[in-house]
Amino acid sequence: MQADMQAKQAELDAREYEVSAGGGVVKVKINGKKEILNIDISPEIVDPDDIETLSDILVAAVNESIKKVDSTNEAELGQITGGLSGLGLF
Repeated sequence: MQADMQAKQAELDAREYEVSAGGGVVKVKINGKKEILNIDISPEIVDPDDIETLSDILVAAVNESIKKVDSTNEAELGQITGGLSGLGLF
């Protein structure tokens, strides 16, 4: 089971995910190691007089991308461990 988990973890680490926020005006690309690879910002959201909105959307997009990696990892590793990984045993 340990070899299966290591192989699955390597596969999950190599995956890339794209998450959007603000109706698609901000897109974040993240890998399975939770490293941000790219942030794409649509020009229409860039308002020098309203940096706070842009900041809020960026934070939401990054947080959502991290949640996506976590939930995918938990679900797929849980298939190998029978749900034991959620107990902090692995």
